[in-house]
Amino acid sequence: MSWHFTAESAALPESARVFVAAESARNTGLLTLLDAPGTTRGWWTDEGGAVAGACLLVEGPGMLMLGVMPDDGARALPAELPRALPGGGREVREARGEAASVEAFAAPFAAATGRTARTSLRLRLFRLGELTELRPAPRGTARVAGPGDVPLLLTWLRAYAGDVGEDPDADYSAQVEALVREGRLRLWEADGGPVAMASFSRPAAGQSRVSLVYTPPGHRARGYAGAVTAEVSRAARAAGAEQVLLFTDRANPTSNALYQRLGYRPIGDHTRVAFRAAGGD
Repeated sequence: MSWHFTAESAALPESARVFVAAESARNTGLLTLLDAPGTTRGWWTDEGGAVAGACLLVEGPGMLMLGVMPDDGARALPAELPRALPGGGREVREARGEAASVEAFAAPFAAATGRTARTSLRLRLFRLGELTELRPAPRGTARVAGPGDVPLLLTWLRAYAGDVGEDPDADYSAQVEALVREGRLRLWEADGGPVAMASFSRPAAGQSRVSLVYTPPGHRARGYAGAVTAEVSRAARAAGAEQVLLFTDRANPTSNALYQRLGYRPIGDHTRVAFRAAGGD
């Protein structure tokens, strides 16, 4: 049993791709970034040499994404990372994935690197069943975001990032421009202007994930988030997604209840753990 790594997308074995795609909902994060530049891909093989786990390191933010894997694979990963990463794993500042895998990885990784591990977010993964329209429906209509919306979208995305614990000062220009260019971002308009947004990922292995659901504070509690989420959910299915997914903060009962009213059902819990130097913030 061992881990294997590559920074080259073309070098990832087909057996690893098949493994990730076979559990497309549970591996939604990996599928979204599997061929992205600036990533290191890892796959775990069992005693018979079959792929039984996968992970992905996004080098810029130092985010290690754990896909489906057995607990022994997660516990073995900290000792294997020095072979794959020049800094011996110190590039990893955060781990994300299914709760059991992250918990199995976090303690031995913190011990191996002399850092502390702190749970920063507990998430719940939902999958859409039958889409249910909100009643009563809020005022307004949806539209596809266009190039002229980019400055507003960047402002909103920075605010969204701050709300969910991401870096509000990061450069999101490329992300927003791709969403707009590919028609994967929707705005809800009411009273003459945009009041909420949401996006969906490119369908991969039959799944697409709704994200960037954001309503500015002055427009909240009016149903706009639910309306725009329903709109991007329809758009994701129209784009070919057989499974439409989204994550919610388990500590936010309002959003959890909203998405279940739309027809989303929970399928698993995920965790984010941040790693800090011992004695640091």
